[in-house]
Order: sequence, then structure tokens, then C-alpha cells
Amino acid sequence: MEKRDMNQEVGGTDLITLGGGCFWCTEAVFLKVKGVLSVESGYTNGHVQHPNYEQVCSGQTGHSEVVRVRFDPSVVSLTELLQVFFAIHDPTTLNRQGADVGTQYRSGIYYHRPDQLGEIRQVLDEANAAHGGKVVTEVQPEQNYWPAEAYHQRYFENHPEQGYCAFVVAPKVDKFLKKFRELVRADSA
Repeated sequence: MEKRDMNQEVGGTDLITLGGGCFWCTEAVFLKVKGVLSVESGYTNGHVQHPNYEQVCSGQTGHSEVVRVRFDPSVVSLTELLQVFFAIHDPTTLNRQGADVGTQYRSGIYYHRPDQLGEIRQVLDEANAAHGGKVVTEVQPEQNYWPAEAYHQRYFENHPEQGYCAFVVAPKVDKFLKKFRELVRADSA
């Protein structure tokens, strides 16, 4: 797998990287958001070059499981994407999402440009207020990003019957579809 630099805006699009626990869950939701052009599962902000899934799951690489979301800001704003992000995972549990435990499952927003920080901080402050000041979501520039293996891409879409997908991913997708009807892609309704 070749490392790619996707930090630059491309043709009126923008990019944000989000860690909300297992990337199968976050990917499945963001693929259904209108204005999202692509979602890639990957690993970021660790110290190992070209980590694989087993290494990341060991907790020894420092990486977080994330999704890189490329979007059209004329259709969906960064603020709206972050509101979805905070609604579909628990930002108050340190290094944990449900039964998934470890630093690789930490809540994080990894920005690509400093000018994204204003919106990030505003939505983070709102989430923190809604959760009684208990939000542990880290905010850092994205560093040392690597795409996850091909079999992780579009995992829920390709394996909806798999146990984890049926019992963990599907309820998060359903929650998004009900709570954010105005943001659901026409082909996902």
C-alpha cells in the first residue's frame, strides 16, 4: 500500500479525518451522508510506518482507527459532519467504544488545515456542554496516516450479515438515518 498525501483541497472539496471507535461503524454512517464524496478507513497519528490491522489492534503503534472523509462543503459543512460524528459515538469514554477497548479506539478529530480549528472547537464545545464537560475527544493535526487494508473498506456494505455489523454497526447507521434525515443521501433513504 502506498502512502498518499490527501491533505490538500481538491477542486472545491475538503477533507477531515475522524476516529470514533471501530472504523467500520464510522465509515458505514459517513457513506450515507449527502455531500460526502469518499470515505476511506485507515490508521493515523501513530509512530509506526505502514502499520497493519493486527499491529494497530495490539495498541503498540499509537495509531487510531479512523475514516478520512472527503466532502463537498457546498453540500454538507464540516460543522454538520462533526455533529453527526458526535451523535454516532460516545465521546466521553477514553480509549473505548462499547466492547472495543484500546488506544486505537480513541475519539479524535484530525484536521488537515489550521483554518478548520474554528469549526472544530465550536462543535467540540457544544458536544462538551451536552455531555456535562466529559468529552475526551482529542483534536490534533493528522500525521502518519495510512489506509487500512482493502478488506476493511466498505466493510459493512459488503458484510451486513456479519455479527458485529448486524449488532453494532447497523444500529449506528439506523440512528443516523433517523436523527439526521436532512443529511441522508437520496440513494440511502
